[in-house]
Amino acid sequence: MKRILKLVILLNIILCVNLFASKNLYLSYNKIPTNVYKNQKFEVIVKALITTGNFDELATTFTNSSNITILNANNPWKKISNDTYENSYYFKVKQGSFKFPDISVRLMNNGALIDVSELSAPTIRYSDIAKGDERFSGVIADEFILKAYKTKQYNNKEALTIIDVDAVNSNLEDFKIKDIDEQGVSNIKDYEEKENLVYYFVTPIYKKKVVITYYNSKTKSFKDVIIPLILQNELVSTQTDLNPNDSSFERYKKVVLLICFVLFLLLFMWKRKKLLLIISLVFFVLSIVYFLPNSRGIVKKDSFVYILPTKNSTIFFKLENEQKVEILEKKNGFMKVLGLDSDFIGWIKEESFGTN
Repeated sequence: MKRILKLVILLNIILCVNLFASKNLYLSYNKIPTNVYKNQKFEVIVKALITTGNFDELATTFTNSSNITILNANNPWKKISNDTYENSYYFKVKQGSFKFPDISVRLMNNGALIDVSELSAPTIRYSDIAKGDERFSGVIADEFILKAYKTKQYNNKEALTIIDVDAVNSNLEDFKIKDIDEQGVSNIKDYEEKENLVYYFVTPIYKKKVVITYYNSKTKSFKDVIIPLILQNELVSTQTDLNPNDSSFERYKKVVLLICFVLFLLLFMWKRKKLLLIISLVFFVLSIVYFLPNSRGIVKKDSFVYILPTKNSTIFFKLENEQKVEILEKKNGFMKVLGLDSDFIGWIKEESFGTN
């Protein structure tokens, strides 16, 4: 009887050793918050310890979640050391009744499953902040940087302001200024931890500043951001919308055309072949076209100047008088014009353009 009992114990030990030895993937949380706020973008770092080199893929799935958005579910794993990998996933919660997902990771090799491991959903508390703060912009971030701002007269009673903002670990897509009717996003870009926002809003022309707040998730406090509303006389596009006549690329293009014309003309004079003459004439015509001055005309009074040649583009300002302009480019029913009486560059609708 004792021999049988020893044999059973030995078999159990061998089985446990085999099971332990066959395990190739171990998961753990390397970073996870204990508390999150409404609309906050937060990071969770998952660590994978792998005890085999015989694999070619780590595949992650998220299950059993509710009222939570996974912002980068397909983010690739990064190798930290010989046997350790990490992945940074970003989430966003819009309401308190949410459930964080269970995370499952499969270790694969040539499509075959080697091992699988799971992480159960942790407990994360939820808070809704700044309910009564009329200046709260809706942004929760580790850092909020007002990089640039520009204000122009919109009409006789209002001014248009464009701001350029960077934020770290933020929800800049939720940015909004309360008690302002006309406002919106001109452009937004996401670079994982860092976001950039170009935003416009219209205020009464007498208003000298706008004060907003954001919640700093590092200091766990509200921070004020002051946006000065200083009227400017010149138009500077926030979309790197510069004068093509001043472009180095355009100057190089003209020089290259002239060089090609001279080169093929010399080749024709040497070889006396018609094809070389035709090519040199083509470059000659192109050179003339590029060196011809741009067309000029006027922009009618009360015309709007836009930042981009699109229907939904921001109106940067309204012309109070007729303006003499030079046409730089045409696109989508719009014209890019350079002001000759006053120094500005912008897009106008074609119907706003007239001849002298």
